[in-house]
This record gives sequence, C-alpha cells and structure tokens, in this order.
Amino acid sequence: MDEVNIVEYDPCWQTLFTEEAERIWQALGNDFVVEIEHIGSTAVPGMAAKPVIDIMVGVRSLEDEKSAILALESLGYVYWRENPDPRRMFFVKGMPPYGKQRTHNIHIVEINSEFWERKLFCDYLRKHPEEAKRYEVLKRDLAASFRSDREAYTNGKNEYIRAVMVKARNEEIGKSQSQ
Repeated sequence: MDEVNIVEYDPCWQTLFTEEAERIWQALGNDFVVEIEHIGSTAVPGMAAKPVIDIMVGVRSLEDEKSAILALESLGYVYWRENPDPRRMFFVKGMPPYGKQRTHNIHIVEINSEFWERKLFCDYLRKHPEEAKRYEVLKRDLAASFRSDREAYTNGKNEYIRAVMVKARNEEIGKSQSQ
C-alpha cells in the first residue's frame, strides 16, 4: 500500500534531489532536457512533507517519450502509462510492488507549459514561511483523514494550491512590472 505519511523536514532531501537530478541528466541527455527543478514540499526548507522527492523535468517536446521511458526505467522508475494527462509523463521510483517505499516522482513536461508553472508554488512557499506553515497544517490534516487514499489527499490540496498560485502569479507580475 502507498500510504500518505507526513514526516518532519529532512535537510537531506535537497541532496537526494541533486544526486537524482544528475542521474536523470546523464540518462536523458542535454538534447532532451532543458531544466530540472525540485518541486513539491520536500523542496521547501523546514516544511514537513511526504518523504518523496518530486522532480520536474522540463523538455522542449514530449515527442521523444519512448527513449525517456527506457532511460528512466533503467534508473528504477516505473512509467505510469495510464496517466490521464497527455501534457506530462509521470514516473515513480520505489512504488509498491516495485519497491518497499516510494522515494521519487518525476514529472516530465514541456518547458513553459501550465504544469511547468508549478515551480512558482514552491518558490512562493520558500519566500513566505507563514504560507508554508498553513500548507503544512492542511497536509497534516488531510494525511490524518486520507492516510490510505493518496488520490483524496492530493485532491484535498487542489483548492489551496490554486489560491496560492494566484498569489504567486500576482507577485511575479508585480515583480516584472517594477523592473
């Protein structure tokens, strides 16, 4: 079972991201990958999170997906072929029954796509610790309610994330207008 388990912040998460990002660059190559970002709660210093490193890989195009699948499978990832969102490729490392515990997620998306914009959410939480604290409280409450239902846990965060994304976009617009 892939339970939702929130743990205290671990400073090693940044190192785990950096090491895995390097493996991903090596496996996929510069011709395919434009940028790699650490997203999700493990990317926000001090915030409790599920101990799963979320990695967003920005690419020029999703057209070369077959070679990406083979390359990431060689690193121990499982490709979610039934993913309902055609604008991204989703991979999981360590998900049962392929491993004891999920350790990493990879989201491959086209650079500057709507999904790519999600990095604004993490950036906003990093700059606004009071907002990160509110998000942590929400995640703990949802994890307590939906420990065995990852989909319900994720869906429970959607409205909050949308509201923070509005703040993050407005902050970006204000920053670009003042420059």
